[in-house]
Amino acid sequence: MRPLLELGQALIGSRNTYFVTKQLCENIWLARSKSEQTFLIKCARHPRIANERNILKQFQSQTTSLRPLVDEIKEPADPPAIVLKYLNDDLLKASAAKRLTISEIKYVSKRILEGLRVLHDSGYVHTDIKLDNVLVNYGTESRFTDVQLADLESTVHTESRFCINRDEIGTPIWRSPEAQLGLQWGPPTDIWSFGTMVISLIWGDNFFIFKPDVPRSSEEYELKILAKYHTYFGPFPSSYSDLADKETLEILSWIQSVIPPTTMKPFSRASRREISEEDKNFILKIMKLDPRDRPTANETLGDEWFNGG
Repeated sequence: MRPLLELGQALIGSRNTYFVTKQLCENIWLARSKSEQTFLIKCARHPRIANERNILKQFQSQTTSLRPLVDEIKEPADPPAIVLKYLNDDLLKASAAKRLTISEIKYVSKRILEGLRVLHDSGYVHTDIKLDNVLVNYGTESRFTDVQLADLESTVHTESRFCINRDEIGTPIWRSPEAQLGLQWGPPTDIWSFGTMVISLIWGDNFFIFKPDVPRSSEEYELKILAKYHTYFGPFPSSYSDLADKETLEILSWIQSVIPPTTMKPFSRASRREISEEDKNFILKIMKLDPRDRPTANETLGDEWFNGG
């Protein structure tokens, strides 16, 4: 299939002209301006391009923690394309290359939560919080300068049909229990995903706490993720009877019945060799199976954890 853009193609925006230099993936390109600055171009014949543009127009002036919209392409008008800030790396690659220190983890966590607070306070849910959707620029005096949430194309309001219809969101190993089960989700789903990210950053070495031991194509993949929720942060509380239907409750009951208590690995019992008490307590406040029990982004920003070293 012919690509939507061609190498060397000139894209005329409202503020500048950009020349396509490299295709990164199906709908994402690098381009340079006449002043030799590098930018990222997103283009697709899909409503998500307009959605990301609209979300950024609404919120990027309120925080520096969202990767900003720089320009809109006017010529050619088709396919629809937007120009975004280009950053050096994402947290998935950065943390794989070199484990973050706890002070670096707190720094990026604060930036992420600041972005989420702005979205959540207006009733929006990012829906796809994960390490590779957090972009960074490297500094000299400190490891990171800019830390920004990216890929807001799937960001939706809690009153949107996507949320009301409980559409599938995000990536399974980062997804919240309520979203995994097809229950009603909202801002707390982002908080769970944020907590999952912090766990990965603290452990390092490409550790993903909910990653199953079967391939993504396996029919058991998502069921095994549910089992891991139970193993580390379970059991699912009785309050789920308010959230789930009979069939879902039967699934949760079955998971509990097939996992012997002796194989449970409560996160609360993680040793000091694995994680400090301060870090563990912070995680435990966030990783609540009932979304109603999770703190908000604003409450999490006020946690004493951020005051430590």
